[in-house]
Amino acid sequence: MNISTNPGKWLLPVVIVALAAVVLLAVALSYAVRAERNARYVGMMNVVAEKLSMTFRGVEMNAENVFDEVAKHMESPQAVIEALGSKTSLNPDVIGYFAAFVPNYFPQEGRWFQPYVHQGDSTEFVLTLVGSARHDYTTSTWYVQGVKEKESFWSEPYYYEDDLNVASGYYMTFATPIFDAQGRLACVCGADMTQEWMIDQLRQIEDEVRNDELLNDYRLLGNDDFFIVILNDDGTSFAHPDGDIVTMSDEAFVASLKKHHRGVTELEVNGVPSRVYYTPLRRTHWSVAIVVRK
Repeated sequence: MNISTNPGKWLLPVVIVALAAVVLLAVALSYAVRAERNARYVGMMNVVAEKLSMTFRGVEMNAENVFDEVAKHMESPQAVIEALGSKTSLNPDVIGYFAAFVPNYFPQEGRWFQPYVHQGDSTEFVLTLVGSARHDYTTSTWYVQGVKEKESFWSEPYYYEDDLNVASGYYMTFATPIFDAQGRLACVCGADMTQEWMIDQLRQIEDEVRNDELLNDYRLLGNDDFFIVILNDDGTSFAHPDGDIVTMSDEAFVASLKKHHRGVTELEVNGVPSRVYYTPLRRTHWSVAIVVRK
């Protein structure tokens, strides 16, 4: 029986097999890590989106109570004002409630009538009549949209600055058109929320998901560097937990946001290569995105 004493004849095949096994193991591990990462952040994205939607729904339900009161009391300007102020205690996070009437709806009030019951310098709500030639609310985006809509909606964010007794800043408005007994549009009612409120809600939710044991119970992943952001449908950020400005201008990504799609993509976010998990928020122009830096 001849046994080769030359190790070169069997060592090379062994090395090749070993290297192939290592490569296969590395590939399998890479796929496993990627699958686990996707599972983690898709799950986290869904949880964040649901928490935000529930938060928005709480605002909507309280605002709808106010809108219903206005719809029941449109017999006079004073009745409308009293209706706006009747439910302000339901949600102290709402900065103010308004009813923007179509021009000349109440002839005695002239062309513009927009009573606004809002938070003042103290915890008390105050009344300001904000409609005027200088503040023609009929050109505001939320009013223009409200004239076209038949149901409630969230407006796009906008910046309000005026010397009236109303705080300047970025707002978003939950609004609904109100129709009179003859089916004619009477006014657009709205509840204003501030950008600061949105950032606070997002910060609280991000803290919750970062510390959620179930969402973070994974075997292969380390501590990824990620953040959560609420995006307008043009790819710009509206709310970031740290107040940072984020822009994602990739054309395909922006087109996906405008179509209210959900997905995962790889982008440079503020110059950093990142994987972005995103999904739309119901009844809004926004999407929530989890940005995982590579």
